[in-house]
Amino acid sequence: MKWARAVHYLADLAQKCAERAELPESIRGLPVVELWTFGDVLGEPREVEVVRVALVVDLPEVPWLSAPHGAEHWANATRMAKNPIAPVWRSADALVWNHFVDRPARIWSVEDGVAQSALEAIRDGKGPEIRLPAPSPGELRERLDEEMALSLRSLREQTRGYDESRWGPGKVMAAADALWRAADGYLDLLDAMRR
Repeated sequence: MKWARAVHYLADLAQKCAERAELPESIRGLPVVELWTFGDVLGEPREVEVVRVALVVDLPEVPWLSAPHGAEHWANATRMAKNPIAPVWRSADALVWNHFVDRPARIWSVEDGVAQSALEAIRDGKGPEIRLPAPSPGELRERLDEEMALSLRSLREQTRGYDESRWGPGKVMAAADALWRAADGYLDLLDAMRR
């Protein structure tokens, strides 16, 4: 997609985050508290394939590459699911960055609102100026260790959940999808630690 369109999708999602945060808690659904972007959109203006975002939710734990309960509804309500946006979900109780969410830039927060200056910098191709600093190798290793412990716990829980539901009545797709996401996140972290 063209650069201007990518920036438009990002700005639109930031505005949708702000609008949803103003809704009553019973309607708002998933408590998204921050929106970050990373990847190609923080580089030089050019055509990009997808806008990568990290959505921070006010939940104590969100295992890597998993989607918290209510994420699909939130993505549909904000039209994020219909746009070329690739989200990852992160916990507000942990750092947003890791091996994949590399030097992100915050676009919106529930405390500060939409970061218009960040959106303007991205539009002008000055994304590198607003990114977080790169972590040291030790900081990255520590972050991966934390993610790996959470991911392994999630993989074990999802495996048990799948095993308990696969012979019961009804469909096992929800349990199977959660198990797949937990396994995918664990394997991605394992590969990152080996690099």
